[in-house]
Amino acid sequence: MSESNTNTNTGQAGDPTAEKDPSEWVTGDEPATGAQKSYLETLTRRTGDDVEIPEDLTKADASRTIDELKGS
Repeated sequence: MSESNTNTNTGQAGDPTAEKDPSEWVTGDEPATGAQKSYLETLTRRTGDDVEIPEDLTKADASRTIDELKGS
């Protein structure tokens, strides 16, 4: 019988192992991905928010903006 690991990432919302603050990301200062920028554009259209997506947007900032727009 195998022992269960209590620190397993379930991927479910609220799982403390599934989420990490973007400010703690190792790659947070890297440029936002194309997927992040595309999703931001989609969210701004859906929410009607007039958010300009800067060219120098970082992964961490993109993630924070996505979270804010999803909460709109």
